[in-house]
Amino acid sequence: MSKKVFLSMSTDVIHGGHINIIKRASELGELTVGVLSDEVVASYKRFPVLSCDERMKIARAITGVKNVIRQDSLSYRTIIDAIKPDIVVHGDDWKTGFQEPIRNEVINLLNEYGGELVEFPYTINEEFDQIEASVREQLSMPDIRRGRLKKLIGMKGTITALEAHSGITGLIAEKTAVLQDGKTYQFDAMWVSSLCDSTAKGKPDIELVDMTSRFKTIDDIMEVTTKPVIFDGDTGGLAEHFIYTVRSLERMGVSMVIIEDKTGLKKNSLFGTDVSQTQDTVENFCYKIRAGKKAQKTKDFMICARIESLILERGMDDALMRAFAFVEAGADAIMIHSRKKDPSEIIEFIKSFRANDKITPIVIVPTSFNSVTEDEWKAIGANVIIYANQLTRSGFPAMQSAAKMILENHRAKECDEALCMPIKDIITLIPEE
Repeated sequence: MSKKVFLSMSTDVIHGGHINIIKRASELGELTVGVLSDEVVASYKRFPVLSCDERMKIARAITGVKNVIRQDSLSYRTIIDAIKPDIVVHGDDWKTGFQEPIRNEVINLLNEYGGELVEFPYTINEEFDQIEASVREQLSMPDIRRGRLKKLIGMKGTITALEAHSGITGLIAEKTAVLQDGKTYQFDAMWVSSLCDSTAKGKPDIELVDMTSRFKTIDDIMEVTTKPVIFDGDTGGLAEHFIYTVRSLERMGVSMVIIEDKTGLKKNSLFGTDVSQTQDTVENFCYKIRAGKKAQKTKDFMICARIESLILERGMDDALMRAFAFVEAGADAIMIHSRKKDPSEIIEFIKSFRANDKITPIVIVPTSFNSVTEDEWKAIGANVIIYANQLTRSGFPAMQSAAKMILENHRAKECDEALCMPIKDIITLIPEE
């Protein structure tokens, strides 16, 4: 009887290296190819250009492939338990680094019943690397990047975004990943915050930094990344000005703008009622939403209405009334915010909103109410979780400590040893092209 062979694949760009390992795997027995799902690929590598269904069709058409199945996790446990392959095939590139724990799990699972792991040398070819680089370039293009946020929300249900205020923080949001319980976790998108953008420029968060400067920040981030961008549009300004902001952001490839229902000189929401803040009328804000929706050219771009009722202590009924009115006016998503550490009022809002609207995405920024996990928020009904200022807040104490340590020791040795990342590690994060 022919041996059962299993090979896992994620790629949507088939090149000679893939054909070679499939050919060699098929020579060992009856080959089953596991095609990683879109969600797994998006978490593990990059957003797939081709859907899982299309990639499965391609795999079926390759000579030597007997069966094709969907693989919903980087972990092989479920598949090995189900089909008990005699041989698992993989390139030898996973012996060290990010995938090493997965390899170890496979070896242990195979040892339980006498299965075998066969590893072929990983194909190193400059042309293959150029193909992958070309795909990443395509993913960074505005028309392709813009619609990815909607697709990710539809694919995963709940996505995460990390603030970025420069090219290097964009690269951190783009490339940071962890492997946990057989799953890979990355941030799905980037949040370009008015607060963090202003702070990086040493200016107050009162809409002092103009849109031209803020668009330059977006441009810096987009030049070196591929992930979707969510933009903090503050109040959106006058409706007549907002339509031009929408057109500019959409043209740049931004996926979503979030505007808050306040008027006048902008003050950060976390000040709440400690400072004078004026909430916009429902009618005026709805007019602004409609104007923005009318101005956009594609269906991909999203306008999210941020509701300040809980921040300004106007009550739950006011927040819900505004939410339904803003959705009726055309808002693609609703953001609800609170400065309380207790998440109960946010949870109450989501549950009440979901009782009447199960479709419109809900965005939250759990800066104060930070104890609830992402899985818990997903179960409650939130769709976009924005970590709005953690890179800024963690970076400043480190820089202040570094400066103080140099002054105290009159040299850099102690600072370098205690706080500083090797410059070559930073350089490797930055793409050469």
